[in-house]
Amino acid sequence: MARQVKRAFKYRFYPTDEQAVELSRTFGCVRLVYNKALEERTRAWYGQQRRISYAQSSAALTQWKKSEELAFLNEVSSVLLQQALRHLQAAFASFFAKRAKYPRYKSKKKARASAEYTRSAFTWRDGKLTLAKMAEPLDIRWSRPLPQGTEPSTVTVSRDSAGRWFVSMLVQDTIAPAPATGTAVGLDAGVTALVTLSTGEKITNPRHERRDRTRLAKAQRELSRKAKGSANREKARRKVSRIHARTTDRRRDFLHKLTTRLVRENQTVVIEDLTVRNLLKNGRLARAISDAAWADLRSMLEYKCAWYGRELVVIDRWFPSSKLCGACGRLRERLPLNVREWTCGCGTTHDRDVNAARDILAAGLAVSACGAGVRPQRESSRAGRSAMKQETQRATAGLPRL
Repeated sequence: MARQVKRAFKYRFYPTDEQAVELSRTFGCVRLVYNKALEERTRAWYGQQRRISYAQSSAALTQWKKSEELAFLNEVSSVLLQQALRHLQAAFASFFAKRAKYPRYKSKKKARASAEYTRSAFTWRDGKLTLAKMAEPLDIRWSRPLPQGTEPSTVTVSRDSAGRWFVSMLVQDTIAPAPATGTAVGLDAGVTALVTLSTGEKITNPRHERRDRTRLAKAQRELSRKAKGSANREKARRKVSRIHARTTDRRRDFLHKLTTRLVRENQTVVIEDLTVRNLLKNGRLARAISDAAWADLRSMLEYKCAWYGRELVVIDRWFPSSKLCGACGRLRERLPLNVREWTCGCGTTHDRDVNAARDILAAGLAVSACGAGVRPQRESSRAGRSAMKQETQRATAGLPRL
């Protein structure tokens, strides 16, 4: 059954000089309002333990516009400033619900900036987008068409650190579920092989960051030699940002193709609940782990499985997938990272990554059959982790290998 989802379509566009000036002014005003409202809320929260609501921030914005010092805020659309206050309200709601850290100020030094336009702040006519305070539509490069018969409900304009301009349009899209398949796959994330499948296939890690490492180092050295505040330093900074942007684009493109293939081919996808933030504390592997982008891989799998009617099973981070023999269920005590193949006491020789992927699949199918997912356990004690491993071992021992 087809489902209705809100979907963002992102395009690059090339503004005229007048549009670039107007958008830069808008970005500055949005940042100012956000930071000033955050300052007022911070003073009230830490000084008086008092919360300021969105309505109070909106009333304060009205007073700021009337002051001589901030009268220039009237030059941009009020919708964008109100949206900045709504984003701040959402950030504080997440903070008080303990879902996120305390909101941070928007830095002027960071070149990336954005502004959100709601339906009353832009015009959509004959496939052309015209923003508030602008006389001409944006020159958008339509890399793919919008869904037929849809119109954007929200438009977000941004400029990244490399100086590229993007517009993201949020539309209501109808997505049909993918044809059902009877296959399931387990994924073991790694560094040498980005993903090892339970079928035995290994997806090689492209190592996008390593490809441009020499060029990036040279550009960073050139940047360090430029005088701060000079035009040449800004040019050098843009050069460094372009290298980072190219690496990011390549990585995202590769992950999109990989996750789309996995979702199309399999009805059930099983992955591990990896804590990437903790893994990045490993000084020797931090760069490689960051380049692998496991968090992005999981995020893409989550929403694509939801879109196309697939099942995504996430097993516990403490599940000993590498050390558990898939043939007899025996658990090996130690298995250093440099050991890529090992032989169990039952005589079965395992490839470390392939065995882990198959154990992950077996664990996922076991809990899926029971109608419950395996959620992350926050057990800090060694005894708790050992007990959990034993329970998972019992659940997966003797299951058929797919």
